[in-house]
Amino acid sequence: MKVDLFDFHLPEELIAQVPLKTRTDSRLMVLNKQTGEINHEVFKNITEYLREGDCLVLNDTKVLPARLFGVKSDTGAKIEVLLLKQQEGDQWETLVKPAKRVKIGTEIVFGDGLLTAVCIEESEHGGRVLEFKYTGIFYEVLDQLGEMPLPPYIKEQLEDRDRYQTVYAREPGSAAAPTAGLHFTESLLEEIKAKGVHIAFITLHVGLGTFRPVSVDDVLEHDMHAEFYTVTEGTAQLLNDVRQNGGRIITVGTTSTRTLETIASANNGVFTAGSGWTSIFIYPGYEFKAIDGMITNFHLPKSTLIMLVSALAGRENVLHAYNTAVAERYRFFSFGDAMFII
Repeated sequence: MKVDLFDFHLPEELIAQVPLKTRTDSRLMVLNKQTGEINHEVFKNITEYLREGDCLVLNDTKVLPARLFGVKSDTGAKIEVLLLKQQEGDQWETLVKPAKRVKIGTEIVFGDGLLTAVCIEESEHGGRVLEFKYTGIFYEVLDQLGEMPLPPYIKEQLEDRDRYQTVYAREPGSAAAPTAGLHFTESLLEEIKAKGVHIAFITLHVGLGTFRPVSVDDVLEHDMHAEFYTVTEGTAQLLNDVRQNGGRIITVGTTSTRTLETIASANNGVFTAGSGWTSIFIYPGYEFKAIDGMITNFHLPKSTLIMLVSALAGRENVLHAYNTAVAERYRFFSFGDAMFII
């Protein structure tokens, strides 16, 4: 299966650079995965497409302000650090720029000494393992000094960094937001619950691999990145109950989808609690075992994300929907509009 099968023309001006003033004012394309029929809506009206007994599954990961700007302690040279993954204690896998200036033993100072780091390991493509030193709580220091690591296609400065968090974010650890959830407000979630729709939370920490382009010609040759997930006993039980009672399981975002499909695939369609790493790669031909529908944003051409969406709704339906979205001037990617596949 060729990667080019998932290409479409996207004018650059349709890439949303800033969030809308009101989260629920985003447009919503409703796509019937069986017929390909499309309805144009506003996100605040999504309750009209949900039914009593359904379960909405949200990813409650919280984006770290993981981009740090510091200087080398010996020369004062400027260094940019992006936190990727915590290892033991205060050791983190990071990307640094310019990497050639950071060798093993190099010390970097942030915020006039509030935070320091020493390079203890080098790897390819700017990868470095840094060991941090600080006083107090690391995440509080990071919150004071760090900036949000916005995706590379967003060029504008983010005025309010809470707009790159979902309103239900609570588990720190992501390098990027689960952006399908950015459209929800607390009042909309209350409205959804009042309709008799269950709300379940999972955690999957989004890695920067989600933005990595597919560099091979054949889909099957792509090496999928791994991300850490957690599902609680309460969530697993709720999902099993909803399935047993005939309700639909609707995931918010590809991250929630990958988490549930990982668990259901390993347990013959049954949801169980647990934590682990998933590198599941979902593309057309995949048989879904966990979900009935999905709310998601509009994704990059030839990305693993559009492949996942195409697996659920059919490649031709999805490409027709995307071309329609372009013609109708929908806003794309992280701060863009949403699609509900039912």
